[in-house]
Amino acid sequence: MGLALTAGLALTHSSAAQQLADEPLASYQAYIGTQDLYNSRGGRLSSAAQVLRQDRANVHKFGIWQSGDQMDPIFDTYGNRDVMTRVLERNGLDPYVARQIMRGNVMVYVEVWGHGNTVTAILVDTDS
Repeated sequence: MGLALTAGLALTHSSAAQQLADEPLASYQAYIGTQDLYNSRGGRLSSAAQVLRQDRANVHKFGIWQSGDQMDPIFDTYGNRDVMTRVLERNGLDPYVARQIMRGNVMVYVEVWGHGNTVTAILVDTDS
């Protein structure tokens, strides 16, 4: 796709005008399976943000698809996946959702919010 993203500064904004500028940039669902819990060198990942990033690398870079995975238009490059990790680590995930992701074998629903080429929030939920 060639779109280069930047990470926004905060999940919540100080002005109503800035809040109105945020819009959904993309949404997708993904099945977090065993392969998503490990990096490409075989090491166990230590955070839910890393697992979500690895899932997108598996889909876009390695061609590893699991039943329920959908393509997204954003995380096709290393740089954009890096933005994903930074936004998720900065803003955090619901602790229950993070635990479910770290266990694997769960469907996740992801919404990416921002404006222009800036991602300000990534919202993640599970089916359990």
